[in-house]
Amino acid sequence: MRSKQNVVPRAELHCHIEGAAPPTLVRKLAERYDVDLGDLFDTNGAYSWHDFTTFIQQYDVAASLFRRPGDYAELAETYYKMLAAEGVIYAEVFISPDHAIKAGLSYNSYLEGLIAGLERAKADTGIEGRLVPLGVRHEGAESVEGAVKAVIDNPHPMVTGFGLAGDERIGPAKDFEKAFAMAREAGLGLTAHAGEFGGAESVRDALDYLKITRIGHGVRAVEDDALVQRLVDEEITLEVCPHSNIALGVYSNLRFHPVNMLRQAGVRITLNSDDPPFFHTTLGHEYVETSRVFGWTRDIQKSITKNALEAAFVDEETRAVLLKRLDTLTEEA
Repeated sequence: MRSKQNVVPRAELHCHIEGAAPPTLVRKLAERYDVDLGDLFDTNGAYSWHDFTTFIQQYDVAASLFRRPGDYAELAETYYKMLAAEGVIYAEVFISPDHAIKAGLSYNSYLEGLIAGLERAKADTGIEGRLVPLGVRHEGAESVEGAVKAVIDNPHPMVTGFGLAGDERIGPAKDFEKAFAMAREAGLGLTAHAGEFGGAESVRDALDYLKITRIGHGVRAVEDDALVQRLVDEEITLEVCPHSNIALGVYSNLRFHPVNMLRQAGVRITLNSDDPPFFHTTLGHEYVETSRVFGWTRDIQKSITKNALEAAFVDEETRAVLLKRLDTLTEEA
């Protein structure tokens, strides 16, 4: 395990659990279920894809290998322990009821496996975590409402939010007003992917129709000065995933990424890994490289983590404990 000395404590709000599956675990499951992985990996053993369409295809191939609660337990435990090794004290992961269904699992069985893995990681490392189910935008309003209903009908204290993912260019935010009203009424924290492949207008629509407190990505809000000011005024938190944006061609390199411009404008930004092994990153890499490129001090890095903890979908008692832990560990480093 790498030393965490002098590392500012970190937190993550935006990572898809199936997209966090390391190639070693996927190969292990392929052997278990006697599945030919075809061209899933390149000659270096990394996930092989070249555009958004092939990324989604390969993502689905890897996700299809998780078929039993125990598989998901192993995935959650593996990822949370990897995070803890990089100095992460809190992490939310996005979970997908749709993937559970495709795997032949019930929502409860899927949840059971993920929570078992998260709890094992917490017992070993002290990391805290929560789960945030997602609806899939391009599957339509009925599908997203079904996902919300599954969450509401099967409440669990570790499931604290609801979000919207999928292709933001398909289906206007207005189509999902009902689903998000249901989630809000149930007391779930709300987030939605926007401002990644969709422009600033997709961020505005998500705010107007879904009444969310966080935006997944949201970086293209920078194209509209009035919208940036709105994000500041309404204290909306952006779940920024720099290396995901670069890998998928939203920006050409980190120097040209707007994360620092948004931070300087007063927007509450966080750093996240999205689908880390697919994008050749980790949360630690996001903190280190973004800080290097933009000259962020330890105090700025701490403020990024603090933003995440203040926007986290946790009860206030847990939030207070995490914020105190951030202060204590930063002082000790």
